[in-house]
Amino acid sequence: MASDTLPSPPDGGKGLLHLLVRQIRFEAAGINSYELVDPAGAALPAFDAGAHIDVYMEGGLVRQYSLSNAPHERHRYVIAVLRDEAGRGGSKALHGGLHVQDVVPVSPPRNHFALDAHAKKVILLAGGIGITPLKAMAHRLEEQGGDYELHYCAKDRAHAAFGGEFAEQERRGRLHFHFDGGVPSAGLDIARLLSDPAPGTHLYYCGPGGFMKACAGAAAHWPAGTVHSEHFKAPEPAVSFNPTNEETDALHAIDGFSVEIASTGQAIAVGPYQSIADALEEAGVAIETSCRAGLCGTCKVRYLSGTVEHQDCILSDEEKTQFLTTCVSRATSKVLVLDL
Repeated sequence: MASDTLPSPPDGGKGLLHLLVRQIRFEAAGINSYELVDPAGAALPAFDAGAHIDVYMEGGLVRQYSLSNAPHERHRYVIAVLRDEAGRGGSKALHGGLHVQDVVPVSPPRNHFALDAHAKKVILLAGGIGITPLKAMAHRLEEQGGDYELHYCAKDRAHAAFGGEFAEQERRGRLHFHFDGGVPSAGLDIARLLSDPAPGTHLYYCGPGGFMKACAGAAAHWPAGTVHSEHFKAPEPAVSFNPTNEETDALHAIDGFSVEIASTGQAIAVGPYQSIADALEEAGVAIETSCRAGLCGTCKVRYLSGTVEHQDCILSDEEKTQFLTTCVSRATSKVLVLDL
């Protein structure tokens, strides 16, 4: 999971962990893993499978990366990063600028992609670097003796990270590699795999945009609450919110509106192409942000009234009735009252 830019760490860096880069390993084509530990050897804050951390880098960059190691390992965090030449620069900055023995500020773990404890069986479906949170889930399910299967889709073995760590799971039939040679239609038949969900089965998937779309379509008929996903890049919107795009002029969601602070009654105008987070910041209302793309949940706030167009990738349908993400959510009502 990775995201956008942040000018500086929240609260000037208070509450962040300053971790030592103990090891950097080549895991697959374009993918390095980074082992982060406490410089004094102290135990790190606990995390559950599916959790991620924010990594702060020079130049005001912050990215969210999933923790891939086993959750019982309190002595280290392990992330894996694919160098994306077409990205916004975060992965290239980390690949080129982070070295063994560096100390890097990171946030404590957060989790919006947790395993459901009531699942009778779990299907883990990974595309490329999307293996990172699912690897931690596989570790956790192994520890619990849970019933699961992991399907790992990649171009070939050279592009599959952590291959050596999965040897035992592959031998026992828990892990299935699917290599397509760069032609998605030659790989895993996702629709067939997900065609007939058994009662009590939960699905977790993560990967690039096309893979995510294919999984969502194939699992559209699954029972509510059994399908879980995490985007590591914000999906392309159905309609571009670009002032030069005439199509957006018809969308009420991009009109200006107001947010009201419930505790003070302060009304703050939000412009047509301005985020709620930016409007709050300009008005002097402090709110913590991180990814600025609806991926991490840092800026989630409760709203008390108004109608919201949610554009995040993390809130459940139930959460959307009470919460919004101030970085990407818009109002379709004239006023939103925020519980601030």
